[in-house]
Amino acid sequence: MAPTETLAPPRFGAATALRCRECGAIDDLSPTHACRNCFAPLEIGYDAGALATVTRASVERGPASLWRYAGLLPAPAAELRVDLGAGCTRLVRADNLAMALGMRRLWVKDESSNPTHSFKDRVVALAASAARAFGFRTIACASTGNLANAVAAAAARTGLRAVVLIPADLEPAKVVASAVYCPTLVAVDGVYDDVNRLCSELAAEYPWAFVNVNLRAFYAEGSKTLGYEVAEQLGWRLPEQVVVPVASGSLLTKVDKAFRELGELGLVEPTPYRVFGAQAAGCSPVATAYANGWDVVRPVRPATIAKSLAIGNPADGPYAVDVARRTGGAIGSVSDAEIVDGIRLLAATEGIFAETAGGVTVATLRRLLRAGSIDPDAETVVLNTGDGLKTVDAVAPAVGPTAVIRPSLDAFVAAGLGEENR
Repeated sequence: MAPTETLAPPRFGAATALRCRECGAIDDLSPTHACRNCFAPLEIGYDAGALATVTRASVERGPASLWRYAGLLPAPAAELRVDLGAGCTRLVRADNLAMALGMRRLWVKDESSNPTHSFKDRVVALAASAARAFGFRTIACASTGNLANAVAAAAARTGLRAVVLIPADLEPAKVVASAVYCPTLVAVDGVYDDVNRLCSELAAEYPWAFVNVNLRAFYAEGSKTLGYEVAEQLGWRLPEQVVVPVASGSLLTKVDKAFRELGELGLVEPTPYRVFGAQAAGCSPVATAYANGWDVVRPVRPATIAKSLAIGNPADGPYAVDVARRTGGAIGSVSDAEIVDGIRLLAATEGIFAETAGGVTVATLRRLLRAGSIDPDAETVVLNTGDGLKTVDAVAPAVGPTAVIRPSLDAFVAAGLGEENR
């Protein structure tokens, strides 16, 4: 439902329409997410001529945020854009991790430095900007945690009301990191899929901008900026392999879309690349579909420490499988114990403390390497989508003090703590 005070359709830069991903039907840009003909998901369509005006130089002249790519996005007028500084996160050359895994060239795209410490600030920037352009006064979402943080922060910054719904068993740090912005925070007794279903019902009743329901087409385009940024930071070229955590599957499909668009527009040489997905074994419907050769992703009931990836009925799951197959990649899954090991390995080798989704990605990279699915000699980028301080409870049982001693030199020496440095 759109707010009644919207008098004229807003403009969104090069974006011109909504296009059905299945039947190809075209509709006006509006706060709707499903094709009126076949009910399939919608995505943004663009004016090819307008996109062609974007150059490397015009991007590089842009702000140090995701809005440097405004010419490639459904970007409303500058005064309506929500900008908390998301984007331009670091791309870390991970030589230590590469050595530990037996790889030649490895990079970690570290999204933990975004305003609310996850990549979700990117998608919310696009969705909240669209909400303002359409005249909404309330933004809302169903979230496994990171999105709730990002929506609450964006609302606080822009003066919008925020309504965020989360599973009741969410990590305490993510609950606090949403509540501190004073949104209407609703904990739902159920898993994410129950929360999402409720939000779909609420979206039909209230004039609110649900960023991952009625504004999903705009929201999803924000993930493209992660792909654009990787290519720009590599010197305007594509990596040979990329490993992406999979929840709904949207991030994986949009990174692929970003790489394809850059090649089509001549902003990079359109070299081949392979896309790999990473899931937790306790919620791996997309990995299961890939492994079994299914075209349909069958829903599951999540049971994993990787709560940010715990979507049992992923909206973009089939499209993620398609991308992996088309590019010669794969989608794997790992156990909770492997996730913890992945978090610890990344921290110990590169000084990056990832949340559980990052542990899933690193652990899946290691598993796919051992299976021979990933080429260890090909340049590879892995995505760390959030900050480990949000999911401390997952790794806390596996780490702790090396020793507990009395406050004396004798006690330190007796514990053998200085022997390695003599």
